[in-house]
Amino acid sequence: MTSEVQAVMTQTPEMEDLVPSEASPQMAAGDLVSSSTFPKVLRHRLDKFFADGKISPKAERMMWVKIVTGLTVLAGSWIALYALRPGSWTFVALYLLGGLAQTFLLLNIAHDSNHNAISRSASVNKTLNYVFDVCGINSYMWRILHHRGHHSCINVHGEDDALTGRGLLRFTPHEPHRPLQRFQHIYALVLYALFSLDYVFVRDFECFFFPTHDYLSRTKHPAREYVILFASKAFYFTYMLILPVVVLGKSPWLVAGAFVLVHLIVGLSVALVFQTTHTVDSTYFPASRDEFDNGVYHIFATTADYATTNPIVGWLAGGLNHHVVHHLCPFVCHTHYAPLTRIVKETAEEFGVPYRQHPTMTRAIWHHLILLKQLGSEN
Repeated sequence: MTSEVQAVMTQTPEMEDLVPSEASPQMAAGDLVSSSTFPKVLRHRLDKFFADGKISPKAERMMWVKIVTGLTVLAGSWIALYALRPGSWTFVALYLLGGLAQTFLLLNIAHDSNHNAISRSASVNKTLNYVFDVCGINSYMWRILHHRGHHSCINVHGEDDALTGRGLLRFTPHEPHRPLQRFQHIYALVLYALFSLDYVFVRDFECFFFPTHDYLSRTKHPAREYVILFASKAFYFTYMLILPVVVLGKSPWLVAGAFVLVHLIVGLSVALVFQTTHTVDSTYFPASRDEFDNGVYHIFATTADYATTNPIVGWLAGGLNHHVVHHLCPFVCHTHYAPLTRIVKETAEEFGVPYRQHPTMTRAIWHHLILLKQLGSEN
């Protein structure tokens, strides 16, 4: 077993957070024999996959192909805009192509890099972290919300940032009910389409200056992160909104329309990829993060996979349809998720631990909407 695999894969039951520390010590072989619990056996088998195959848990060739492809399409679409100076319809088409590239990069590259899952080199991961900022979202704040506000407290009301519905959406039975939410299963998809616009214009600034979570209020952000926040937003608005008007002479209304359309695509796509993994009618909503003796059981109770045998979905969604494995192994590159999911399924079945999954993404979306209808109808 390499030290890299040991660091990446190990999770101890005593850890407060559900996210395993990359520096956690390796479980001794004797421990597995003396206490063959589901978490220990599962961890041993996941370790063994990398050790037996002498496989690095970080990025391999396919991941680097995805990185080059995503960045090339994004850069190429913008180069084409200024090199070709196209008419309105071609402009919108190229602008949307850039938006699709942003969606791909957010799900496939930015997410993994912010989990340090792409490279053993901290500088490589850190550089790719800024894909978020290139797409208008502050990478520093996203890491805080995603790691502390989601991975460490999945589906826990008041702590899991992914359950934030701004009073318009009710994602958990522990949240107070509002009359408007009776129709949330009808209007939810419209709000999801606004998800990235909210992040770009409101959420990042709100979290820095008007935090609603206690852990954000207690955090003293480095001065450089405030500089990066404003500089990256200025860069994003400049290349997305200002330059097409000033340099290409496009109508502000045309550019604004294309900008909104891009975000409707990004917002709806990203929101559905994530919401269908935790907030469906078969997942559990713990009263606190301490409800389970072991974080592995917490993950299995609160997380659902979908379309795990469909390689196209896995390729486009950054492996996030293999979401149980992602939470068990967040420091592992997503291109390894498919075989790890098979190990998870077999081990869960062997120990009688419920493993939640939907055969297609469409079914996962349907069961997400069923949950929204159920929660919207409760008083």
